[in-house]
Amino acid sequence: MRLTVPHADPGTPDARGPGRYLLWLIRKQPGRVALGFLFGSTWMIGMVVPPYLLAHAIDDGLQPRDTTMLTVWTAALLLAGALNAAIGVARHRTMTFVRLDAGFRTVQVVIRHAVAVGAELPRRVTSGEVVSIGAADLDRVMRTMTTTGPGIGAIVSYVVVTVLLLDISTPLALIVVIGVPGLLLALLPMLNRLRATETVYRDHQGALTARAGDIVAGLRVLCGIGGKDRFARRYHHESHHLRVTGYRVGAVASWIQAISVGLPMVFLALVTWLGARLAATGQITIGELVAVYGYVAMLTTPIWFLIEGAQDISRGLVAARRVTRVLTLRPTIDDHATAACPPDPAPLHDPTTGLTVNPGELLLIAPDHPADALALTDRLGRYTRSDTTWGGAPLTAMPATEVRRRILVADNDAHLFAGALRETLTTGHTAVTDDAVHHALHTAAASEIITGLPAGLDSPVDTQGRDLSGGQRQRLRLARALLADPEILILVEPTSAVDAHTEAAVAARLRDHRHHHPRHHHPRRRTTVIVGTSPLLADRADRVAYLAGGRIAATGRHHDLLDTEPGYRALVHRGEDPHTDPHTDLDTDLDTDLDTADEEPAR
Repeated sequence: MRLTVPHADPGTPDARGPGRYLLWLIRKQPGRVALGFLFGSTWMIGMVVPPYLLAHAIDDGLQPRDTTMLTVWTAALLLAGALNAAIGVARHRTMTFVRLDAGFRTVQVVIRHAVAVGAELPRRVTSGEVVSIGAADLDRVMRTMTTTGPGIGAIVSYVVVTVLLLDISTPLALIVVIGVPGLLLALLPMLNRLRATETVYRDHQGALTARAGDIVAGLRVLCGIGGKDRFARRYHHESHHLRVTGYRVGAVASWIQAISVGLPMVFLALVTWLGARLAATGQITIGELVAVYGYVAMLTTPIWFLIEGAQDISRGLVAARRVTRVLTLRPTIDDHATAACPPDPAPLHDPTTGLTVNPGELLLIAPDHPADALALTDRLGRYTRSDTTWGGAPLTAMPATEVRRRILVADNDAHLFAGALRETLTTGHTAVTDDAVHHALHTAAASEIITGLPAGLDSPVDTQGRDLSGGQRQRLRLARALLADPEILILVEPTSAVDAHTEAAVAARLRDHRHHHPRHHHPRRRTTVIVGTSPLLADRADRVAYLAGGRIAATGRHHDLLDTEPGYRALVHRGEDPHTDPHTDLDTDLDTDLDTADEEPAR
């Protein structure tokens, strides 16, 4: 048996509920699950054989002192034990494949759906919740698959033992028939309570994981602005609450474990006592008494599997509910294209603000309120449903893949992947040459970053560039956006974390990079939109659009707007105007605050 992962096509999951999702995982590997059921049932039934053979060895060989029969039954007992051990190995191997397939398939469908949802995912699901799926929920889902093998085999072996006991003693068989279901029913209230408390625990754990990630990412800022102790106290309070909830989960789980071990022992003692009385009165033989003890003692294993399976299903439903919560997320815009993208560069128009982005221009949007600008970039980038048009046709009706290829929104939250710096900069663009990489780095005033690294472009970079300064990360993000070379590039505050000298270098080089081929330097005039209030960038723009109150209040050259628009003048020179609203910086994100609060001059 071979496990092939990843699957070329993991299939379309049934996300209508946690139970349906678990059943879907089973249906996707029917052959393996059937084999696991066969091996699990055979292994469980095989555990019934030794008591049966031992009873015959006592009654037919030991008591009548028949050496031949004793040897025959003993050999059969050894053979049965060896054969069942081999079946047990096959069972465990098969169930491992079943669990791994379910785990890998879950990872694939979650990642595939996360990619499909795209920018909507972080807005509707916390990073901690996604991390918890891979860290804990995945294991719960995989363990639930065990019930398809030994779990069902336990039921089969219970029926077989009941039939064998009926042949020995009807009262003993009735005790087993009534007692085993009674043990399981006694656990139902606790299993329901476990599911409820674990659901709360898993939700709190996901939220706390997200908060821990935020604190680690923003640790330098917290130290710089004196907020470390405040966030530490908040994390301590929430972790204490999580610990208390964890104790509740552990208390219920411990009672379930205690009952699953203790009650079967009490049940075994009761049946043994009754069997001994029947043997003392001659109603059953000594061999049958040994067989009864063996059957009931063997039942402790199926009972344990049944209880463990019930607990796994309860926890698996909690985990599967979190998985389906992600799988049921839908993008704000369905990717059912009803309009084609314009074949050539065309105007991009946003009726909400009245902004028109003309092909080939370098446009700077200066917002008086950051939320309005961020909403505008979402509309221009087709991340939200809107009336924005491109070439006169609705942007949201165009295919997302084509729009993403031709319109790129680059902000300071863009992820930097771990790996060699060359791979980080050229992700998804394998045909990019080193000359193009160096040209983009030069435009972003980031060439000195390479010279400061031991292996240049082959130097490793940590996830999110944690081993780099904030200004270096921002410039690398800008260089990567330039290497993508989209037809329309929308940059959100691309120089907020660098000093004035570096910002001036970027402003001077950006136009030339976007208007000429980086290698052959022939005209091509790509469209570039910058969102920000930097006077250095505004001075280099073909046109500046002043966004006030959610509408474009004025457009024109930077110096013309300084002369004619008091609001724009106050916005651009807010550091010099004491009457200006101080909350007009786009970088409200904690991670960006971290970089700017504790940032040394860009190198």
